[in-house]
Amino acid sequence: MDQAIDTVEGADDRLLTDQLFEQMSEAIVRGTFAAGTKLSEPRLAAQYGVSRGPLREAIRRLEERKLVTRAPRQGVRVVVPTAANALELFTIREVLEGLAARQAAEHATEGEVDRLRTMLKMHREMLSTDDAMVYWQATANSDFHFMIARIGRNQHLFDLLCGEYYTLFRLYRMQHRIVPGRAQRALTEHERIVDAIADRDADLAELIMRKHIASARTGLVSQQIGA
Repeated sequence: MDQAIDTVEGADDRLLTDQLFEQMSEAIVRGTFAAGTKLSEPRLAAQYGVSRGPLREAIRRLEERKLVTRAPRQGVRVVVPTAANALELFTIREVLEGLAARQAAEHATEGEVDRLRTMLKMHREMLSTDDAMVYWQATANSDFHFMIARIGRNQHLFDLLCGEYYTLFRLYRMQHRIVPGRAQRALTEHERIVDAIADRDADLAELIMRKHIASARTGLVSQQIGA
């Protein structure tokens, strides 16, 4: 009986940790927890109404995802985006996303291509509104790159792009919103990628995706993030 109770409590703790991780990740991406902010366990425990155990596990996951850093005498702080980190991260992303686009062109069904076009139509409508920020705050269900990775049907690649690196990509994408005109250019590039996928042109899909990510990298580095 005691073992069953422990199992339930353990499951509850894991669920709570998952929820905390998601909420804190989103707070970092959206800037609610600003870059460089020290994360105080007592303050966070009071803010979220949780015990220290699940909170510490959630913070450990944030550290694994490179969203926070830990240093002696400084504690845990929200990562500070820099041009150097953007260059490293987006160099990796260019290769991975290019491969994802190639495999999407090889595996996408007509229904999946239709869903991509519907998504981009919605994104274009978003960008025509006064609150275009919604476009930059896209979560997995409305994220173009997330869907491309899913359509590629390569689980290991999907786990890298949409697991280990996904939230960090979103953090830098939010930084990239400051580049004038970038949102409209990005959407046009997305549409060209979908055209290549629809044509089953894997070489072209990969090429356009890699140029798309390279353009984002150039914009980020030129803005000297964190400088």
